[in-house]
This record gives sequence, structure tokens and C-alpha cells, in this order.
Amino acid sequence: MSEPSAGTGKVVVNRAMSLDGFIAAPGHRMDWGGGRPLAHFVAPEDFAEIAAATGAMLIGRRTWDVGSKMEAENPGSVDYPFSGPFFLLTHRPPEPPEPGVTILSGDIGEAVATALNAAGGKDLEILGADVAGQCLERGLVDEILVYVLPVLLGDGIPFSSPALTRVDLEPLSSARSGDATILRFRVRN
Repeated sequence: MSEPSAGTGKVVVNRAMSLDGFIAAPGHRMDWGGGRPLAHFVAPEDFAEIAAATGAMLIGRRTWDVGSKMEAENPGSVDYPFSGPFFLLTHRPPEPPEPGVTILSGDIGEAVATALNAAGGKDLEILGADVAGQCLERGLVDEILVYVLPVLLGDGIPFSSPALTRVDLEPLSSARSGDATILRFRVRN
């Protein structure tokens, strides 16, 4: 499939995207139409391989809230075969506190360093448009992994903010996985 992590502890922006470049539908919905989660599109063995290479996740508050709402409305819809630590980057901690979730705020570089250290030599997965943009702006990202899904949304949350300055990428791999195409790029810093 792709170049799996070999215990190198990379910082990886992980995103699903419609063919027309949106990472979520209007209203930040990430069900990809008809209540279908990402796992519906990606081959289970590829999904499991990527999750196994992931040691920790750093997630933005909006993405966390959307995922929590999706899970509440449709249990199992955000099921990802991952068992490492979760770090939520926010200035508004959830009430009540989420068990097993470490709240981080402040400098993005310190948050990435904390979460990467907790990943134990595996990859740190970055989820959330704002957090990913901050990480890219600061040169903290090693790779970008994109699941391109066979859907046109027409509107929604774009892959990157118009405020993001140019980031040069080196293509590493592309592979079909179920109904999705997985693209992997190295960030040239």
C-alpha cells in the first residue's frame, strides 16, 4: 500500500477528502454522505495498518466535537482501530472531562512535542483543519496522508485554509484501497 512507519515517529496530517477538495461537508459533517464513515470506503487491512503505525493522536476541538456528535448519533461511526493516547488541543476543555484524553493548550510546537513523545516511536496523527494548518505553518509536519473518496461534495471545509502559505510536497505513494485512493506526501521543509 504505502510506506508504513518503521518506528520513526513521524508527524502525519491524516485527512479524508472528497474528489473536489473538501475534508468535511457543510456544517463540518464527516460522514461522506448517507451516514457512511471513512471506514466504509477504505480496505480494512489498510485502515488497520495505518492505525497500527499510529502511536498518538493530536486532535483539534472542532474535529473532536464533530466526531463525538457523529458517534452519539450513530454508534460505531467513528470506529478507528487505534488504542493509543488522545491529546485534545483546545482552550475550552470538554465538560465533563473526557476520560483518557489529555487536554493541551498553548504553543503548537510544545503540544506536538508532548504528543509525539507519548507516541512511543510511532507516528503522531494530526486531525483537524486548524491544528494541521498550524503545524504546517510551523514546519512541524513530516508527512500528509490523504484518503481521496469517490464523492463530490460541492461545498464544505476545504483541504487547506486560504491563509496557509505555500508548502512543497514530495509524492511518496498512491494506492487504491477499497473505494478510496490513499495518497502519501513528504513535506519538504
